Amino acid sequence: MTFEHVQSKEILQAIGLDATHLKPVDEAVLGTRAAANAFCRLATAARAAGIDLRIASGYRDYGRQLAIFNAKARGERPVLSSSGVCLKRGDHDDLGWLRAILRYSALPGLSRHHWGTDFDVWDAAAVPKDYSLGLVTAEYLSGGPFHHLNAWLSEREALNQSEGFFRPYVIDTGGVAPEPWHISHREARPRASIPEQCETLATLWREGTLPGVDQIFPPMELASLVLANLGELIERYVVIADPSRASLS
Repeated sequence: MTFEHVQSKEILQAIGLDATHLKPVDEAVLGTRAAANAFCRLATAARAAGIDLRIASGYRDYGRQLAIFNAKARGERPVLSSSGVCLKRGDHDDLGWLRAILRYSALPGLSRHHWGTDFDVWDAAAVPKDYSLGLVTAEYLSGGPFHHLNAWLSEREALNQSEGFFRPYVIDTGGVAPEPWHISHREARPRASIPEQCETLATLWREGTLPGVDQIFPPMELASLVLANLGELIERYVVIADPSRASLS
């Protein structure tokens, strides 16, 4: 991959088009060096509490996020309501369908999973080896197999002993649905600002290509609708509040 001035390496890293700054966290997951090292420390602490902390998903590149988003936009992957009911495409106008998708899946290029700082975690000690992981809220509530993990993470965060991790989606604010499994490391975020990212993404969403980038992607479904409502969508589904810090994206 090559870089031009208008697509700086910082922007490409922020939107999931460059992973050269990442390292393996385990056999299948990439993360930044700081996040990877912090996760290892958190996993060690978890073992003392009887938790076998594992990562279900870490770094996710632009292409993977685009494939997920486009399949949902076309009705080829399930899109769920807040109560977990599978929605029907024909029951929603385009904007309603877009909002339903963004409740559970980020816009390509604006996912925190592009950064290498965020992991979806579960407890392998709490379930049989053949357990089918759902990553649904019920698994982390009282009576669910990962309730102990959820409570332990909350306790570590309250004591400021979470190795720099916090959970950006633990409270339902009407945007992204609660994700008690999603931990995010408090380290330097991508230096590219959201407006800089969106300026680059507008072309990528519409055309699937960027000058200086030797990858070609399908255009993003609903791109025109996203761009027409971008300010509202950013505010509702991208910008989040770290409980102990200023607003982050």
